[in-house]
Amino acid sequence: MSNSISFQTVIEYVEALSIEEQDLLVELISKRRIEQRRKEIAVNAAKTLEAMRTGTAKRGTLKDLRNDLLSEE
Repeated sequence: MSNSISFQTVIEYVEALSIEEQDLLVELISKRRIEQRRKEIAVNAAKTLEAMRTGTAKRGTLKDLRNDLLSEE
């Protein structure tokens, strides 16, 4: 975003809105963040399913996971 505005400027713009408009903006941002997170989860799920299909996914017990994580340190 090459024409970005400062966070403080955004706050000032939001404060200039009516209470109803601020409430609507909060709701809109919340819904967009939820949708963005859903898309991220779907991408991760697709990657996981592809790894399972191709046999590149790691499998094991909780103990295996713990050992794998500790061995990376």
